[in-house]
Amino acid sequence: MDKVFKALAGQTRRYLLDRLHEQNGQTLGELCERLDMTRQAATQHLAVLEAANLVSTVRRGREKLHYLNPVPLHEISERWIGKFERPRLTTLSAVKRKAEDAMSDRPGFVYVTYIESTPEKVWEALTDADLTARYWGHSNVSDWQAGSSWEHRRLDGSGIADVTGTVVEATPPKRLVTTWDAPDPADGPSQVTFEIERHDGIVKLTVTHVDLPSQADFEAVSGGWPAVLSNLKSLLETGSTLSRAPWTVG
Repeated sequence: MDKVFKALAGQTRRYLLDRLHEQNGQTLGELCERLDMTRQAATQHLAVLEAANLVSTVRRGREKLHYLNPVPLHEISERWIGKFERPRLTTLSAVKRKAEDAMSDRPGFVYVTYIESTPEKVWEALTDADLTARYWGHSNVSDWQAGSSWEHRRLDGSGIADVTGTVVEATPPKRLVTTWDAPDPADGPSQVTFEIERHDGIVKLTVTHVDLPSQADFEAVSGGWPAVLSNLKSLLETGSTLSRAPWTVG
């Protein structure tokens, strides 16, 4: 946590986090427009925030978009606020963010978590029907080949799938891309990308959910993905989950 406290000690860096909280997914140029500093100086501050995992980046074409990653802040609240019996900031409220930028070529939602595991085990947890049932409360069923269908099935034996879609890309254990069919076919499918990377002996998992049909859908995934991924992290690190079904889609 030393890097997090160091990053938060700087007024300019706190200001950058505030700006990303107001409008996530900004370029360096957009952030500099509101700061009286050079691009070089802003880049140095952003590098400190990235090193503390408070900011994550996603490239879209030539642009590098910056996103607030609230996981370290939640960990601080758990360790330093919760133990003194003050109201805890739950994962749900810590990561819930309102979309202010409606540009279609930007991710609708980005979430980053770090897991003490291996890329192979994280991949298995994302694609194994039995494992997804344990931390999600639904089974994700497919042969996970590009072009194949996939289903997010209930566990009640009904065979009902609350979400269906197509596997766009499957490159184990690094990258999985799926479409999610919308309840209204006129809305078209959204798309979810899982990127799995080695990071200092652990795994960095980035989930990007784009092309969300509405603000209500954005609000749903903003609360749902952090809960699911916290459960996944707990399962892989401890062998048990925080809850059985943190997010039921559909």
